[in-house]
Amino acid sequence: MAKKKILVVDDELDFLKIMSIRLEASGYEVVTASNGKEALAIIRSGRPDAVLLDILMPDLSGLEVLKKIRKTDKKLPVFMITAFSSDERFKVANKLSASGFIVKTGDLKDEVDSITSALDLAGKYKAR
Repeated sequence: MAKKKILVVDDELDFLKIMSIRLEASGYEVVTASNGKEALAIIRSGRPDAVLLDILMPDLSGLEVLKKIRKTDKKLPVFMITAFSSDERFKVANKLSASGFIVKTGDLKDEVDSITSALDLAGKYKAR
């Protein structure tokens, strides 16, 4: 069985590195982008199985990227990432059909566990 490809998008390079290491250790192929334009180009060149997308990024915000993704792909799982747990942007992302929300913490183990559980569950339903 081929590894699921996860696109992680964040302007914090340390976060990208840590998430890549943890997701690869969990058996995923990881592709990273440090901004929204890069992310959209990666998605166009080869659809990932899921996207982890930071809400707050310079130039093109995660919400703008999500909106562009939803214009062409309504089913791609997109999990929004933020350092702020009570954010008005959650409502906007929810209206744009975000698949879920991940709050950045000092230890990303819980976030990685949540992501892998959601991806495994999505894969089981897709196979039926």
